[in-house]
Amino acid sequence: MGEIILVRHGQANSGARDEENYDKLSDLGHQQARWLGDYLGDRERPFDKVISGSLRRHRETAAGIGHADAIIDPRLNEMDYFNLGRALEDMHGIPFPGPDDFAAHVPQVMEAWHRAEIMGNETFAAFEDRVTTVLQEAAKPGVRILCVTSGGVIGMIIRHLLNLDPTRMAHILLPIMNTSLHRVQVIPQGPILASFNATPHLDYADRTYAVTHY
Repeated sequence: MGEIILVRHGQANSGARDEENYDKLSDLGHQQARWLGDYLGDRERPFDKVISGSLRRHRETAAGIGHADAIIDPRLNEMDYFNLGRALEDMHGIPFPGPDDFAAHVPQVMEAWHRAEIMGNETFAAFEDRVTTVLQEAAKPGVRILCVTSGGVIGMIIRHLLNLDPTRMAHILLPIMNTSLHRVQVIPQGPILASFNATPHLDYADRTYAVTHY
């Protein structure tokens, strides 16, 4: 049986209003990655391959885990949410949300993007295609792969595995925590979701402050 473990990056610069300023780990994000690296080193068998998106927050998370030499694959990069949010505002007058207002905003963005009413730097179909292509290439019997990526990529993979519509995909995206683990098992019938949004490296009384969504 093969296995793919998807890791969301550590906490980034959550106060940013654009991708360039968002794309770096906070001090806490670096610590989350180190804790995750300790956990994986203690509890997991070695991986056959470690892959990371090319964004700074991905590479910093991979390095913190202990895999600075991860293979870089831009197909694991996040959707262009800042520009998608601006496009939604231009099209429908819905303002870009503050940190506590994403629960209503994300489904609206996903639905409008899926209907091709808005576009950032790629279409919904193009994003789905590149993400599912990575999944198909990684899903090999007997091979264990660690992928460091973003919440949108994880959500799209789960959409593909569970055949979710865009609104339900948005509902998957919202609770994904920084440095969370998501396991996909590869069985003869294909890849299946085995676990979602686990943070065992943060399950300590003195680390409750480190459980973050943004």
